[in-house]
Amino acid sequence: QVELVESGGRLVQAGASLRLSCAVSGGTISSSAMGWFRQAPGKEREFVSVINASGGDRAYADSVKGRFAISRDNTKNTMYLQMDDLKLEDTAVYYCTAGPSFVTTPTYDYWGQGTQVTVSS
Repeated sequence: QVELVESGGRLVQAGASLRLSCAVSGGTISSSAMGWFRQAPGKEREFVSVINASGGDRAYADSVKGRFAISRDNTKNTMYLQMDDLKLEDTAVYYCTAGPSFVTTPTYDYWGQGTQVTVSS
């Protein structure tokens, strides 16, 4: 059973940087697309970023383009999300996902439990 575990979320001030990690156990993700979604209180879960299996193709939500960078290390079964210039509206629970298709919809097979990112002014 594949398990995804996010880490790195915490309280930061606006303008700060954070790096989230997603560690995969119970299987390999080298052939899977992986992504990040987030959900703020009272809002629906929304797409943040996705990376294909080889790491050569990436996509970002317009709201994070230019500030966030997704990457992966298949040798470590780990995916990352570097978040720079954080804004108040980035506050949310961030979820790691994995699945066979490079998509921006929340239709992935596997999901982590989420890590809280809180940005304060």
